[in-house]
Amino acid sequence: MVVHLPPRAAPARVRAAPPGPPLWAGPALFRQLVSDRLGMLSGAVSRYGDAVRLTIGPKSLYLFNHPDHAKHVLADNNAGYRKGLGLAEARRVLGDGLLTSHGQVWRDQRRSIQPLFQNKRLAGQDTAVAEETGRLVARLRAHAGRGPVDVAHEMTALTLGVLGRTLLEADLGAYESIGHAFEGVQDQAMFEMVTLGAVPLWLPLPLHLRFRRSRRELHRIADALIAHRIEHPTGGDDLLSRLIASTGQDPGEPAARDRLRAELITILLAGHETTASTLSWAFHLIDRHPGVRERLREEAVSVLGDRPPTVADLPRLTYTTMVLEEVMRLYPPVWALTRVAVTGDEVGGYRVPAGADVLISPYTLHRHPGCWREPERFDPERFAPEARSDRPRYAYIPFGAGPRFCVGSHLGMMEAVFVLASVARELRLTGLPGRQAVPEAMLSLRVRGGLPMTVSLL
Repeated sequence: MVVHLPPRAAPARVRAAPPGPPLWAGPALFRQLVSDRLGMLSGAVSRYGDAVRLTIGPKSLYLFNHPDHAKHVLADNNAGYRKGLGLAEARRVLGDGLLTSHGQVWRDQRRSIQPLFQNKRLAGQDTAVAEETGRLVARLRAHAGRGPVDVAHEMTALTLGVLGRTLLEADLGAYESIGHAFEGVQDQAMFEMVTLGAVPLWLPLPLHLRFRRSRRELHRIADALIAHRIEHPTGGDDLLSRLIASTGQDPGEPAARDRLRAELITILLAGHETTASTLSWAFHLIDRHPGVRERLREEAVSVLGDRPPTVADLPRLTYTTMVLEEVMRLYPPVWALTRVAVTGDEVGGYRVPAGADVLISPYTLHRHPGCWREPERFDPERFAPEARSDRPRYAYIPFGAGPRFCVGSHLGMMEAVFVLASVARELRLTGLPGRQAVPEAMLSLRVRGGLPMTVSLL
């Protein structure tokens, strides 16, 4: 199912800039940036090819869409870039957390929490993940024969529950406002991106007022979690304890408190949003492909019987994993990897000046017609074990690539596999007639307006 894509041949000369829309198209591009970011990127690569320059007002965005480009920017020359458009603006609302920081600050943060995500720890986390999955299935089962349930909301509740138990040793279900607060923060972060940070936060716009309320609520939640851990230490092997220890300061000091808040809020956002988005898209696509749904159920019954899943089941839930990988191909949880060139560079035969905004989009890369046959079609067989060796390594990067590869990818995959297998074994989720699932490119690629579905027992 893979189309062989040869490496980019070195050009005879380095060209000054990639092709792209003319300057007078800037206003139309800006409207797309606000309302249809995915359409803007897809249209650009379709018309201009693997390297495009998009000029919007004072900004020129260099979009690169070939596996070799991704490898160069994200891995081979990662030191020549720092976090860019969108995440740079998000620092104003998220602070210097793992998602937005760079340099030595990022390295220290990553080193502090990396041990929590090692494969050997999964065996100690599978019980908590399975129990939270069981609670999810029970909640969904209670809706059987009744009205629709918002599956996206349920996936968020699940992933927050898993995050609290596996990393924080805390019950995040006690903080019911956390989901709405994160929505307010994300809306502000994307507004900052599309307006290039030109609108002062002190203006009393409704969006700004909502953001301030959301930020205060997230600060309140973070402070409560930190205070509880200080009062009830666990021995230092959970995320909160590691974050507190990594400051090297009294957590009550303003600088240490702000850093702890930023790191905890960032991990709370990244740790639940991406997996919740992936599962939402999975249930939407499975509903549209009955054959996939039946095969998922057959595998779940064969492997699990009527017991909860364990980490030892992961290698045997092969088709379930294939389905999730194909879901993340079509709807990668992180749809854009943005960078700023620290120094001048050359990518794909084009000069990239220092300070330029560079974008690698998994959303468009995962649909590259030179890498994927019928790229818009949902086909889990693309990820059958025998097909993997034919795929260019950087044609598929749902968790990023290079040093900033997602630290929680293994835990997230275990969680998603458990949920998909457990739900497919017992329930059928059906979308509402006439309702479309529309992707919304925020900090993650979520379903706009939620995902109402009805529940039936099998």
